[in-house]
Amino acid sequence: WKVTNQKDLDDAVKSALKSGYTHFDSAQKYDNEAMLGQALKEQGVDRKKIFITTKIWNNNFWPGDLEESFEQSLKNLQTDYIDLLLLHFPVTETRRMAWTGLENLLRQDKVKAIGVSNYTIKHLEEMKRYFKILPAVNQVELHVFLQQPELLKYCKEQGIVVEAYSPIAHGHGLDNKILIEIANKHSKSTAQIMVRWCLEVGTVPLPKSTNQDRIAENIDVFDFELDETDMAKLKLLDQDLRTCWDPTNVP
Repeated sequence: WKVTNQKDLDDAVKSALKSGYTHFDSAQKYDNEAMLGQALKEQGVDRKKIFITTKIWNNNFWPGDLEESFEQSLKNLQTDYIDLLLLHFPVTETRRMAWTGLENLLRQDKVKAIGVSNYTIKHLEEMKRYFKILPAVNQVELHVFLQQPELLKYCKEQGIVVEAYSPIAHGHGLDNKILIEIANKHSKSTAQIMVRWCLEVGTVPLPKSTNQDRIAENIDVFDFELDETDMAKLKLLDQDLRTCWDPTNVP
């Protein structure tokens, strides 16, 4: 997201692979699928050892447009399949027909899994009424300042994996006293505490950076756990703060 320079993306991918990342999340809207495809190619990555996600943009939800844009995404990413394909936003007029398009791609084995992004409980409930195949994933903004416990509970009950984008809230609140206290306790950074919180609540965090040091820092969160006291304090930070778009009132 927002990486528009090939060298920056090349360096980020190289650093990510070196640090142990295997999941690369892109989208048609980001306008850098081709750069990601090139960066992965230059690193000589074994396609079977990485996981690529991309998202169909809202303008491409119409029948025909969706399939055409998907084929272009395959070309851009220099691959013959996508591990996870998402609808980027619950566009009222077109989301149901777009999901039918994703189901067809799944049946053709052009994608390994399909899901949605920015869907609320009401959007997911609508899907239950119309479709037999439900999303494998719901990718939403989620961090300690936007905890969405009801959505997390609902998705868990429905067997939907929640992916947390913007897990560090675009740097908001990194100087928060509670975060600093817990970070000092575990000898970690406040950003690492935020990423670890996403893991503790059962989500897949998707931290984003082009800085080599922060890329390495963001994945260095598997050698400690947050205890009940930590989690209770972090629960108090929920402000329903959105740093990206808000789908709450989308009918």
